[in-house]
Amino acid sequence: MEYTERKRWLFFGLPFTFTKYMVREDMITVAEGFFKTVENDCYMYKVQDVTHSASLGEKMFGLGTVICYTGDTTHPQLVLQHIKHSREIKDFILRGSEEARLKRRTVNMLDIGSDGLEDADDMDD
Repeated sequence: MEYTERKRWLFFGLPFTFTKYMVREDMITVAEGFFKTVENDCYMYKVQDVTHSASLGEKMFGLGTVICYTGDTTHPQLVLQHIKHSREIKDFILRGSEEARLKRRTVNMLDIGSDGLEDADDMDD
């Protein structure tokens, strides 16, 4: 599955900007510009978390903003701003990133304070 969306003006949700977002199963691509087009890619396995937000103006025109927190050096926060189908795209990115991490065997395990337990054991002695 693939999503292609354009960044839109908040005013009536019109697509008069030159920013295009392409979300595929293996990567997210942001293409910006008219005279000089700059494309930036982020592999799906690098996406660590995704946030969805919709302001009152965005809700009025059926838009939303998706923020992807990534391990990418060029875009640690990849913002897909003022897009239609934002909640559906957020869910697609969450599922796709998890599948990509499992496929590449790059699943992160969080260390939730295990160092503090060793220090607590030393205090008992």
